[in-house]
Amino acid sequence: MKNSYSIVIVDDHSLFAQALQTLLNTFENYKVLYTVKNGDEFIKQLKASPVRPDIALIDINMPVMNGIETTQWLTKNCPEINVLALSMDDDENTIISMLRAGAKGYLLKDINPVILQEAFKDIVEKGFYHSERITNTVLSSLHKTEQAPIQLKEREIEFLKLVCTEKTYKEIAGEMFLSPKTIDGYRETLFEKLQIKSRVGLAVFAIKNKIYIIE
Repeated sequence: MKNSYSIVIVDDHSLFAQALQTLLNTFENYKVLYTVKNGDEFIKQLKASPVRPDIALIDINMPVMNGIETTQWLTKNCPEINVLALSMDDDENTIISMLRAGAKGYLLKDINPVILQEAFKDIVEKGFYHSERITNTVLSSLHKTEQAPIQLKEREIEFLKLVCTEKTYKEIAGEMFLSPKTIDGYRETLFEKLQIKSRVGLAVFAIKNKIYIIE
């Protein structure tokens, strides 16, 4: 394991980015390389410099190239960079979209700095971080390699793939030619079977277990 880790902040709010940089540089073993205002600027920096950050701390709503588009590009072109989303947006679909794009974690901007340090530690040690927005049971199921595999039915797998999209549960019912009530049944069964309490948790399970493949 490395002794120190580098970070890039991608956020269009200059005052926030500067304050965040000052904070992160007080964290032991972490150093901010630079800040940029959007994904386009970040990509240009990456192409111009041989130095790659270990972690990219990325906002969602940015001009020119937003956080989701930036994460998609990084997942395809620089998979060694761990993306951690840092946003004011607590919308479930946005969280799932970032995870689907390849983000290794999602945090809200009002978090305590101690939580941010924990997120960095988990990302560099485990390869992912998820807050209480996703249950601890989901996390334990993701990194226990010796546990008995969970048996899923074909239709449950199909449902999990659709959970990772932006479709509503009603739209998923239409896609699967089932009633909304039946879809509710699939959801509740999987909540119990996987010990998960939210759609975000289902999406994380699907992505981490390669039921939904990040392209």
